[in-house]
Amino acid sequence: MKATDLLKKQHRKVEQLFAKIEASGSADAVEELANELAAHMAIEQEILYPAISSVDAERVAESFEEHAVAELELKRLLRTSEEDEAAFKARVVTLKELIGHHVTEEEEELFPKVEKKMARDTLDDLAERMKARFDEALDAGYEAVLPKGPSKTSADRKKPASLRPHAG
Repeated sequence: MKATDLLKKQHRKVEQLFAKIEASGSADAVEELANELAAHMAIEQEILYPAISSVDAERVAESFEEHAVAELELKRLLRTSEEDEAAFKARVVTLKELIGHHVTEEEEELFPKVEKKMARDTLDDLAERMKARFDEALDAGYEAVLPKGPSKTSADRKKPASLRPHAG
């Protein structure tokens, strides 16, 4: 399986979880979503993005920023009581829209470029590494994967040196 196919499969799972949350408003479903998103972002930031930054550095840099914003909204959702229905629903919708935008750009813009410029065996090898790390992160849970507090995101600490702003 190619790395891009693995990610698309994970995107579909996240879409199903959003539908489950919207139907039930369940805190268990939110925790499952948080675990899936944290593990998914980890494999993109730690493995995929560094490997593909030469394909489209601008898009990869933007992806890190989208992860940071989505992660902050995920943290806000996790702190929201289901009893506060208006805030809960608003945060679910906002996070879903952020993730939807990100997924669309990846699947329609970034992944086709990656598949065109990278060898199939390279993409298969990436998928194996990503799957192993995903399983590890999923087992650990979002609390172990995401930095604590609202001022730090996993995207901040995972960004390859070539994509970090230069001091000057």
